[in-house]
Amino acid sequence: MHTHIADAIKAPDLVRLGANLYVARFETMKVYSTLVAVERLLASGRIRPGATLMDSSSGIYAYALALACHKYGLHCHIVGSKTVDRTLMLQLRILGATIEQVEPQATLKMDQSLRVARIRELLDSRPDVHWMQQYHDDIHYDGYEPVAALLAETLGDTALSVVGGVGSGCSTGGLARALRAHDAAVELIGVQPFGSMTFGCQHIEDPGIIIAGIGSSIPFRNVRHRLYDQIHWVSFDYGLSGSVALLREHAVFAGLSTGCCYLVAAREAARRPERNIVFLAADTGHRYVEGVFAHYEQALDPRGLEPKSIESLDELALPWSAMAWARADFVTDPDALAASPRDAALVAAH
Repeated sequence: MHTHIADAIKAPDLVRLGANLYVARFETMKVYSTLVAVERLLASGRIRPGATLMDSSSGIYAYALALACHKYGLHCHIVGSKTVDRTLMLQLRILGATIEQVEPQATLKMDQSLRVARIRELLDSRPDVHWMQQYHDDIHYDGYEPVAALLAETLGDTALSVVGGVGSGCSTGGLARALRAHDAAVELIGVQPFGSMTFGCQHIEDPGIIIAGIGSSIPFRNVRHRLYDQIHWVSFDYGLSGSVALLREHAVFAGLSTGCCYLVAAREAARRPERNIVFLAADTGHRYVEGVFAHYEQALDPRGLEPKSIESLDELALPWSAMAWARADFVTDPDALAASPRDAALVAAH
């Protein structure tokens, strides 16, 4: 028996889709890590009962933070963009969160930069507010340890590959860190949208849209590049096709980033039957009904989709590119962006 709904929805459902293909399906993925982060902040005295917690988000992190604040009797303030959908906005307000939206911007970079600038203004005027920094504070890694334990217990000793959207770096990074504490050979495959700078693809714009939540146009300190064995860049059209195929073939209704991960994971499972492949479904598909699922007739057959294998970032190309990252670090100097990470100078581990 749970005493708060956040505890009931935080854990994923692990579903077997094929002989060696699994999905860890979350209702909303960041609840687990946010609950753990807030609990530890309270226990350490970094925040006090009744404090106001703030962050920039336009998606599932805003919902997760609002739930955590509701559970622990804290105040929640979200700086979001105009892309926050009505369903989420209503839930946040009824949960007691306050939300302010920055004006629409021409690019994602401008939008994210404006939101961060607004947060800094608020911190200057309200020093009592705690900025959660989901993109930079590695306390968000800790909440994925129980998920890693679930995967390890359920899937056993078979060689394991985890596929997930990179985003802030915490979900995939936290899982890999916890799993590798017991098996260093666990493989991590990160998924990125075109237009994201996290792994050097900001120079290629997706003619569809940038897939929010798994990429970034500003640096995230929580992304530890040396945790990743492979990186795949997937376009909006291919992500849509993956989301529709996942629903059609397996009755799993999940978001756009999950469709990207499904394409990558299904291919890996077919190519490497000796390994278990598990991919992360970060949220349900309800936010994507009009933008994705309403266009299901345009979906491509995923069996005919293949990535372009590349050796360096200057070979990146739409609609799907894949690279052996080989647990290299990444230099964000613009002059190094076209180089292979294996050839780029390595810097100290995060």
